Amino acid sequence: MDTNSNLMTALFSEIYNPSSFRAMGHSVVDMLADYAEKVQTDMDYPVLPYHSPDDELKFWQNDFNSDSSILDVFQNVLDRSVHVSHPRYIGHQMASPAFMATLASPVVDLLNNGSAVYEMGMVGNAMEKVIIDFMTSIIGYDSHSSGFLTSGGTLANFTALLAARKAKAPKNVWKEGQHELKLAVMVSEESHYSIDRAAKILGFGDDGVIKLPVDKQARIKIDALETHLKLSKDKGLHIIAIIGSAATTSTGSYDDFVALSDFAKNNNLWFHIDGAHGGGVVFSKKHRHLAHGIHLADSITIDFHKMLMTPAPSTALLFKEIDDSYDNFQQEAQYVFNSHQTHDWYHSGKRTFECTKLMMSVKVYTVLKVHGKDVFEHNINCLFDLAHSFASLIKQRSSFELAIEPQANIVNFRIMDTDVLDLNALNNTIRNAIVESGKFYIVQTTIHDKRYLRCTVMNPLTKLTDFELLLDVIEQFALSCKEDLSVSNK
Repeated sequence: MDTNSNLMTALFSEIYNPSSFRAMGHSVVDMLADYAEKVQTDMDYPVLPYHSPDDELKFWQNDFNSDSSILDVFQNVLDRSVHVSHPRYIGHQMASPAFMATLASPVVDLLNNGSAVYEMGMVGNAMEKVIIDFMTSIIGYDSHSSGFLTSGGTLANFTALLAARKAKAPKNVWKEGQHELKLAVMVSEESHYSIDRAAKILGFGDDGVIKLPVDKQARIKIDALETHLKLSKDKGLHIIAIIGSAATTSTGSYDDFVALSDFAKNNNLWFHIDGAHGGGVVFSKKHRHLAHGIHLADSITIDFHKMLMTPAPSTALLFKEIDDSYDNFQQEAQYVFNSHQTHDWYHSGKRTFECTKLMMSVKVYTVLKVHGKDVFEHNINCLFDLAHSFASLIKQRSSFELAIEPQANIVNFRIMDTDVLDLNALNNTIRNAIVESGKFYIVQTTIHDKRYLRCTVMNPLTKLTDFELLLDVIEQFALSCKEDLSVSNK
């Protein structure tokens, strides 16, 4: 064996050395446990150690060319990231993941098994069917229902619209192409942007996304459906689907699914529910009424990595009829499948875009095995109840305005000041100041042209005292921001 071969052998022996891996693994787990303890107990630890994009890029460019150890790199990744497990993280809809579920990630990564075909994904596909059967039962579907896991709500919603097109388009677009068909979907004006994006990718264009008006609670106006349907048909559009929200991303509002289902049936439309964020409410006896009629949908998207305590990405796309979950991708791939026509639950590649889909089912399975089937209910109840209590605190302070009474775990509010000309600018500036301070992580949204501070309660360890402090901090920042904006009438 020549010198180069010896060097290569030594290199790969080190790369795949179990003893080195074990030692490093212990160090990484210790680091993660220390981090987890810090974000839970040290309230001076910033929720987001904000740096400008240029500064952050420069830091990692320098690190890339330095002799920092991989443990140094991991520590810097932890220190410089947003901390979703911090009790004062109340920003975007990302779960504070159950710690034990995060241990599934290195198991999945080391195995590196895809799941398109059974031989490569025996465990992943079997676990996935267990999870999907569990979910369809919770939804209220019957034995004719099915579904699969996929990487995020956006991909799930897109796949659902493909199913709608297959089921309701006037011809087989998969084989014949779309050509001059003017297909369209009806969506809430408060729907998630992934619906609009999916429709545009499918070639529906601006006219093919029919935005439905909402009421004061940000729910689709049922009495406006027939009018918008007629107007769209008069334009020559062929409507294939209507999409309800469980819940809307900005406000956490749930549409009237029974009424939407009736409308869909009466007009031969596909009925999809985007429950990426709030579909998990089906686990809560206390709050399930918000999703009354969810079992009437032809398809449903639910993210486990939102309010179901699972590391991202992990999304269920559920179908009332099993055939609909297979009809999207009918193409030959003989080196992979013996037949594209059979409904083999154990070949997930027949139903998803993803060929190299890793074993995300292991993460969901881990949460349920370790913490029991009631854990999702406990988490939903805790997050919703915290949000309602936060709304009550807001209403007790005359300096704040609550946008709408929250249905879910999303609270929109803003500070009011009769001396300020531009309240939108004031609230926007306050939000930026809070984020840069690292004290809290909150976001913002616009409702009826008004800028609101938006909080999504995602961590069951958040306390009412955290909300009290947030309101105090906002009032403090408001004083300084008013001077900086120079928007006073005085």
